[in-house]
Amino acid sequence: MFEERSMVSGGNVTLITTSLIHPLLFPKSQLMTYAQQHRNFLKGYHLAFKLRGRKKDWPAILELWQTAAAQGHKRAQFYLASLYDNGWGIPQDISQAFNWYMKAAEQGHMESMFNIGVFYYKGEVVEQNYKTAVRWYTRSAIKGDYRAQHSLGVCYFYGEGVKKNDKNAVFWYKKAAKAGFLNSIFNLGLCYKFGDGVPQSHRWAKYYFQKAAEKGHKRALGQLRRHYGE
Repeated sequence: MFEERSMVSGGNVTLITTSLIHPLLFPKSQLMTYAQQHRNFLKGYHLAFKLRGRKKDWPAILELWQTAAAQGHKRAQFYLASLYDNGWGIPQDISQAFNWYMKAAEQGHMESMFNIGVFYYKGEVVEQNYKTAVRWYTRSAIKGDYRAQHSLGVCYFYGEGVKKNDKNAVFWYKKAAKAGFLNSIFNLGLCYKFGDGVPQSHRWAKYYFQKAAEKGHKRALGQLRRHYGE
């Protein structure tokens, strides 16, 4: 049980090919200040997401994000990784996506840390390692990523990469549920139904199932119909 990676939304795509720009290729006189990096990132963001109804200029977006990412801008690194992850404007390359997510994750970028956790949980590009996945999920969850919080709850519940601890699972499910994440809300219903990590309570189980069902969660609706007469 895992969540898919966090990625940005795409659009009409024309494939282009390019080579990565490495910061060591820049003379010191050409190294950007953070303000310059951020301007390049924002220009790319504007072209990608703010021009409604117009075909995306992927070569320009790629150049702007690539230049900023190569010189250390963590948000540009995340968005560049997403381009490689989805194959937007460039041929899909999951290995490159992982590399750029990792660069951003090492700088504390919340979504990138979650994504690295997913790579290790699934064993995609890297060897599967639940302990490493838990480490990255934890770093992201502490920063507030609700999908990392949910995934960490799953790991604690099933004892994947960490000693099984139902109370810790409930703790992280509640964090994600507070952000409105439906799978965590549903899982809390199950925890209360069976008394996993919390005192068994059909009243609270029904409460969480109803809360998830109201937002369209089919399994929660099934629980209500089968066990609570709704």
